[in-house]
Amino acid sequence: MTERQQSPDAVAGRGQPARRRRGKDGDGAQRHEVIYRAISNAIVEHRLRPGARLREDALAEVFDISRTGIRKILQRLAHEQLVTLTPRRGASVTRPTAEEARDVFAARQLVECGIMADIARRMTDADARALRELAARERQLLKQGEQSVAIKLSAEFHERLAGLCGNATLAEFVGRLCSRSSLILAVYGSAGHLGCESHDHDELIGHLEAGRGERAAAFMGRHLKAIEASLSIEEALDEAPDLRQIFAQ
Repeated sequence: MTERQQSPDAVAGRGQPARRRRGKDGDGAQRHEVIYRAISNAIVEHRLRPGARLREDALAEVFDISRTGIRKILQRLAHEQLVTLTPRRGASVTRPTAEEARDVFAARQLVECGIMADIARRMTDADARALRELAARERQLLKQGEQSVAIKLSAEFHERLAGLCGNATLAEFVGRLCSRSSLILAVYGSAGHLGCESHDHDELIGHLEAGRGERAAAFMGRHLKAIEASLSIEEALDEAPDLRQIFAQ
């Protein structure tokens, strides 16, 4: 079973059944976290496309929890700008505008380039090996045509890299920017590639391993500009996804 086909809880790393009877803990914090991760992963992996409507009643039935619980989860996703809440229309997967896309990549330039020097000073051999393994998985998935999962792994690479800078607040911010970038690539990206060369991440790791923080910052800048330059703005229609199929066990 591929990652795309896994149950929502398996993708979320919990290993729990996707549906269960609603008991006294059925709408508890742990259950909410599992469902939040399932929906978040489906958005980042593009199983839920930008513009897709997210009906509270359908999600409540799929996950077997209350509509109040689903509403709280959707509000959390809206706070992270993965979901848009519209009065009288409800929730839908956020569809970034061209201006928002430019703003996100401008923010990534400022933050990710700015933390390269710190990462170069702190990176260990074990960190580099883990990042190379992640980059290799990303390339393999792209070769296999699994573009949506490759995009998710690319975002994970940047998040884990940011986590090495020693500033948890900046690392969390990069994680949110990467999630929004995944939506941007879903809307404006080209099929078959991620907007950058497949060896870019390995080359970046090489600069960081050697302690070349300035070169790493310059390379990251070019890397992000290449992704942004690959985007092609096109209009897309809203869609009503089959939520039961997307979150099937």
